[in-house]
Amino acid sequence: MSISTKKGDKGQTSLWSGERVSKDSLRVESYGTIDELNSHLGESKHYVKSNKIKNIIIDIQNDLFKVAGTLASKDKKYVSPIIEKDVEKLNKLVKELEEKMKLKGFVIPGSTISSSKIDVCRTISRRAERRIISLSNNDNIDIELRKYVNRLSDVLFLLARYEEFIFDKIVYKKW
Repeated sequence: MSISTKKGDKGQTSLWSGERVSKDSLRVESYGTIDELNSHLGESKHYVKSNKIKNIIIDIQNDLFKVAGTLASKDKKYVSPIIEKDVEKLNKLVKELEEKMKLKGFVIPGSTISSSKIDVCRTISRRAERRIISLSNNDNIDIELRKYVNRLSDVLFLLARYEEFIFDKIVYKKW
């Protein structure tokens, strides 16, 4: 079976649930941005120094398949959705990392290559959230998915800081 169907040549694509939609629809833009994020996370895990962070990234990548799958289908029977437990996992990570690092101000991103890569992921995550919120203005997008994507940028910010923290390279903005 080929990955090239040639059915999208006229600017439409199929959702997992079978509907045909324009390739520039908010739904496609939303799951496409999640796919972009997942690819950048794949790159970033090759740069991180902490095995703990690498494993967290892999876990997030797995969750992003649930996010993208949900966004790529209008029928929930086709997907394994993000659930409250997934959101709670991110909440626990935020708490754990904040307690460990005790950040004390605004941080200038990019003190290490690994933190820079994760910060790019953070900004893509925020863009994905904006696209998903726009989509949810017209379509019913589950609240747990929206919570997950909202928490994800916080987690990615903290993962980037942790990569700097382990080398004592967090740089705070001086006012």
